[in-house]
Amino acid sequence: MPLTRRHALASTLAGAICALPGFARAQSGWPTKPVRIVVPFAAGGTTDILARAIAPELQRAFGPVFIVDNRPGAGGNTGAAEVAKAAPDGYTLLMGTVGTHAINPALYPKMPYDHVKDFAPVTLVAGVPNVVVMNPESARRYGVNTIADLAKAARAHPGKINVASSGNGTSIHLSAELFKSMTGTFMLHLPYRGSGPALIDLIAGNVDLMFDNLPSALPHIKGGKLKALAVTSAQRSAVLPDVPTVAEAGGPALAGFEASSWFGLLAPAGTPAEIVLRIQQEVAKSLAQPAVKERLLSQGAIPSGMTPAEFTAFIAAETKKWAQVVKVSGAKVD
Repeated sequence: MPLTRRHALASTLAGAICALPGFARAQSGWPTKPVRIVVPFAAGGTTDILARAIAPELQRAFGPVFIVDNRPGAGGNTGAAEVAKAAPDGYTLLMGTVGTHAINPALYPKMPYDHVKDFAPVTLVAGVPNVVVMNPESARRYGVNTIADLAKAARAHPGKINVASSGNGTSIHLSAELFKSMTGTFMLHLPYRGSGPALIDLIAGNVDLMFDNLPSALPHIKGGKLKALAVTSAQRSAVLPDVPTVAEAGGPALAGFEASSWFGLLAPAGTPAEIVLRIQQEVAKSLAQPAVKERLLSQGAIPSGMTPAEFTAFIAAETKKWAQVVKVSGAKVD
């Protein structure tokens, strides 16, 4: 065979091999072993739900298993700090939140990580409204049927109504603090290590109230175990169209109220840009798939898929916004 023909054949074979699934993975050397997605809250909450929704999609795309690892504590700071200190090799990711990457830096006097310098933003996975939910028996006891009733009851019974959260510094905590600040009320804050444990106690009647992320609260609202008073977003949620927003149903004191949550993937600072971009692209593809998109929308989450640059700018804007909310609400770490 002439040399030129051999070269042409080799070139053709090389092109075919490059097109084979897994070739790019083999060339880059990543991933060749399991990848850990750290969830900085207990199982059962929205952070955990979203991590477990994208983990199998990433596993299908890249091959090795993507493991969800719950590391709750300190309003998400414990798990986030662990990722900040991890090797920047693409094998440890964080499902960060508005708490870990926008609220906590303004709320905690001393942080175990720098939310900007210690991380490489990958992508925003989804945004969700919070929903004000009450234990039905507590609602009957205090005569609460609307968000305006809640403000009235809290004024009449200062410190008697208690409000659970998924931890200090979470949007669930800050939503309640903003409500208290705007209505001039006092309710006892009970921080948990995630939405899952808090919801268990709320349903059992051990606590009265919660400003929970919608995806984790929704099944219990539909099952009649929790009473939904209002959503904290600027607009009503498509999955709870009959539930008003806090702003529209709370009266003049709550005009303009808005406090929503978001969840996104981050890697330790220094993680190769190629790996960060590949993860973002696969997450975006997954979130655009009709089955995945519809599943998240049906749970009250709005899929995103931002580029790393867009997510970086988004975090900067959210940090500024929530610092103001912390200041106005007077929120403190309990």
